Amino acid sequence: MTTADVRPATADDVGEITRIQLATWRAAYGEALGAAVNSLAPEQVSASWAEAVEHPDTDVYVAVEGSATVGFCVAGIAPAPEVAAADGSLPDDAARTGLIASLLVEPRWGRRGHGGRLLGTAAAGLRRRGAERGIAWVVQSDSASLSFYRSAGWNPDGTVRILDTGEHTIKELRLTGTLDLRLDHPEPSDSD
Repeated sequence: MTTADVRPATADDVGEITRIQLATWRAAYGEALGAAVNSLAPEQVSASWAEAVEHPDTDVYVAVEGSATVGFCVAGIAPAPEVAAADGSLPDDAARTGLIASLLVEPRWGRRGHGGRLLGTAAAGLRRRGAERGIAWVVQSDSASLSFYRSAGWNPDGTVRILDTGEHTIKELRLTGTLDLRLDHPEPSDSD
């Protein structure tokens, strides 16, 4: 039986993280992002991931199944602009709020619990950093990711943001929830 696990990413994982991000974005967000997704330079994406893996305030994890890297997650204490209300005001727990900046599982490896393991591991890491709750931004049209986070008890908090890709605009919803997750049987999704 093949073993599935989550572990901290190292510099050796940057190539696979880049590959997974590009493949997943093209499959899941190609229409929404338009030509922008195809113009992403792998070298630039890799450089950004190399910085994230080495950054002391960021936790990057990879999901593996057997010898294959199948997904990743990046988390850290949420920067003030990410946790602020639409009017810019900060909640009382702003300094104790974690951000799941990205959680992706390559589509062909979905529905095997990798997303739940990644989120659970990231939540534990955020708790060790002093966070008490978490947030994540999800594209409003990404019903699979919304369902995945809802299955973990995370729900929209009413805050939205609009991203301009140059061709289209994308509406994202901010989800929030507890970091004390019980993901014994996470609901399958494309994020999973």
